[in-house]
Order: sequence, then C-alpha cells, then structure tokens
Amino acid sequence: MSKVDLLKKTVEEVLSVYPEKAQKNRSKHIAIKEDGCATCAVKSNAKSVPGVMTARGCAFAGSKGVVYGPIKDMIHLSHGPVGCGYYSWSTRRNLAEGTIGVDNFVPFQFTSDFQENDIVYGGDKKLERILREIVELFPNAKGISIQSECPVGLIGDDIESVARRLSKELNLPVVPVRCEGFRGISQSLGHHIANDSIRDHLLGKGNQSEPGPYDIGLIGDYNIGGDAWATKKLLEEIGLNVKNIWTGDATLEMIQGGNKVRLNLIHCYRSMNYIAGHMEEAYGVPWMEVNFFGPTKIKESIIKIAERFDQTIQDKAQKVIEKYDALMAKVIETYRPRLEGKKVMLYVGGLRPRHIVGAYEDLGMEVIGTGYEFAHKDDYERTMSYISEGTLIYDDVTGYEFEEFVKHLKPDLIGAGIKEKYVFEKMGLPFRQMHSWDYSGPYHGYEGFPIFARDMDMAINSPVWNLIKKPRKNKDVIL
Repeated sequence: MSKVDLLKKTVEEVLSVYPEKAQKNRSKHIAIKEDGCATCAVKSNAKSVPGVMTARGCAFAGSKGVVYGPIKDMIHLSHGPVGCGYYSWSTRRNLAEGTIGVDNFVPFQFTSDFQENDIVYGGDKKLERILREIVELFPNAKGISIQSECPVGLIGDDIESVARRLSKELNLPVVPVRCEGFRGISQSLGHHIANDSIRDHLLGKGNQSEPGPYDIGLIGDYNIGGDAWATKKLLEEIGLNVKNIWTGDATLEMIQGGNKVRLNLIHCYRSMNYIAGHMEEAYGVPWMEVNFFGPTKIKESIIKIAERFDQTIQDKAQKVIEKYDALMAKVIETYRPRLEGKKVMLYVGGLRPRHIVGAYEDLGMEVIGTGYEFAHKDDYERTMSYISEGTLIYDDVTGYEFEEFVKHLKPDLIGAGIKEKYVFEKMGLPFRQMHSWDYSGPYHGYEGFPIFARDMDMAINSPVWNLIKKPRKNKDVIL
C-alpha cells in the first residue's frame, strides 16, 4: 500500500468516531498532497464544528492582537469587559523600540472595563471620558484605536460618532474598529476589518515626501522576537530603504504614509493582502510575497526582490547572498547531522504552515503534516508548491484529530500554538510554540536561521525526553 493510500486509511479511521454529519463535514477539510494535484482542494474559511475544540481566535484577536497592537505610538483601547483585552495583552511578543509610556505603548493594556451598567445604559459617555483621560495621561500618544468587543456590537453603541467628535476635540486620529469577536468565523475577518479601518481612517493622511527610488514597505511582519529588525537589516544591506513596517515596531506616521513607497513586500499574506491590494489599486504600488525563513527561501526572495530594481541593487544582492552562503553552510553543517531525517507536523496561523517548510528542509527535516487555523482557499493553493507528495493537510483541525494524526504519523517534532503545547509535551513529544517562537527569536533572515536551527535541535535532542514515560496504552497516559 502506498504512502498516500495509508494516509487516506488513517484519515478515515480518525474521522470514523464522529457522527455521520460531522464526519462528512470534516472530511472536506482534510486532504493529502498527491502528484498531479495542483490545488488538492481543502475546504477552508468555514464555521468550526460545534462541540469540538478549535484553536481559532476571534475577530477582536485578529484586529487588536495582530494588526493594530504592534503600532507602538498609538494607544489601542480594548472597548468592552476586561477579559478580552487582558487575554490579548502582550501574548505575541511584538518587540518595539522607544520609551515605554512615552512613545511606545505596546506593553500596555488599555480597557474600558465594561460593567453591567454599561451594558444596560450604553457605554458611549464612558468611552468619551476614557478617550479624554488617555490624552491627559499620555500626551505623546499619536492616535487612539477603539477595538470593540462583543457587547459593544450587541448593544449597538455608536463608537463611530464618538470617534468623529473626539478626533476633532482632541486633535488626533481616533479610529473606530468594528472588530467584535462574534463577527465572522475566526480572527481572519478581524484582519480584514482592521485593514479596512486603516484604509478609511489613516492611509494617505500623512505628510510624507514622495518615495525615493529604493523606498519599500514591509507588510505583515509583526516583529515577533525581533523578526522585522532582522528582515529590515537584510533588506537595507542590499541597498533598499525600508520606509514603513506594517505593523511590528511601526509608528502612526508609517501607517499613514504607507502608500509612499516603490514596492510593498508582504510576509504574512493572510493578514495584510487586503491593504496591499488596495495600495496597488488606489496608489499604483505593486506588492509581492516574500519568505525569509531558511537560507534557500531567503536567497530566492532576495533575487526576486532585486529583479524589481536596477543593476545596483542586483549587484549588492548577489554580494550579500555570497557573504551569507558560507555562514549558513556552517550552521547547516553543525545542526543537519543532528536533525537529518526528523519528521515535523505543523499547525499554526498566518504564513507559517508553508513559509517555514523550507527552513526545516534546509536542516534535512521533513514536514509530513501541515495546516492552518484560519486560512482561505488561496492560502492552501500557495502551500502546495512548498510541500511534497504524501503530506497530510488539515484545516481548522480539532484537538482530537490533531492528537490522533500525531499518534498515527509519529512525528519527531510538533510546531503549533500554546493551546497544543502542553498536551503534546505531556505525551513526551518535542514541541515548539510557533506563534511566538516559544519566547526565542528572531527566526527571520540570515540572523534568525541560526537561532531557528538551535531551537529545533534543543527541542528534539533534549535529554529530558528520555526521562518521560511516553503513553502507549490508556493506563500509561500522563495527565
């Protein structure tokens, strides 16, 4: 029986415990990469099955936690009860330079702390008082975003009119963001809503000068563990000027002047393709997706970027590649013998389920399963060129399914989120938290690859796994 046939049998066995309707539903979200399959259709961007565990976040998480949160000189108000804002506080490690509380508010959590009275009588007056108080306490803040939580939408508070009045009164941008968690089916709609609010309230409002010949924007890099800094350093080394970053270590001025560049480089396609597409349509700024994980993909991306510019940039790009080729070869020489042949299963969000495949392959590792929490059809289409035949693909995989697939496929390493981390570690399986690099990083660029390689080696080859009794039968399961 071929590898693909064995996988199909495994999928059938795993799904067989579901009721017929759920089984039919979930089977559409799981596929296996086969030769001659250009897209291997995977149903995505659909509601999760009620009653099963999903790792998805909500629209509020997509807006406040991803897109707006890393903009450092704005204050992002979690408008609603304290819980949602508290849960999203400093979980993504979006590093930012600046003096905390003066021109860097990323580490802070601002909330309107809705109470029962606010639900009954409305929170508009309270919101006005809070906005005035913010400006009084933090006069250097360049703007405020109102990130609305579920109750705000349910009771019909008019945050738009409050934002208009207070923008004039306070003489700074106050952006209403209708990102209530109940909207849509995952955090993906929150990305879209946030992009649209930036388009409507901020983009093009700045006073930046016309772009120079090498001015570019870095889109969809949230500076987790310093990723944006590593990428910026590399792009500047080949002669380009990173004028704007969206949104890691970003300023309001960068967001307002995001249209004043020659080219936008998009890293996280899922969260920022909307604004990149808008800038191309409205301002004529082209964009391209890049991948800065692992030396193979870094090299490919640098060459593609350089081709968009003149010979000066192309020559510098070639010199940079030659410079780092030798350094990356030493990293691979150190870690590949320790990682060769190891198998990996991934389940993350954004760009990672496809972008990091090449970095693992540079270390001689094989990705045998991958999937997204909140992808759309085009994400899976883009993924197919990254993965090999016989790779298991799963969309919005349930907790039960993921555990069962792991038991059947027996990977040496799992890369997923915080919800999965301790389940698999208790099962005695090496794990890396690939949403925030498990408090390490950066992983992007030539600066990040040695850290990535070291971390994967530490995870897999740690002696601690020899001290853990791995579950094989129900009576051996570690709880």
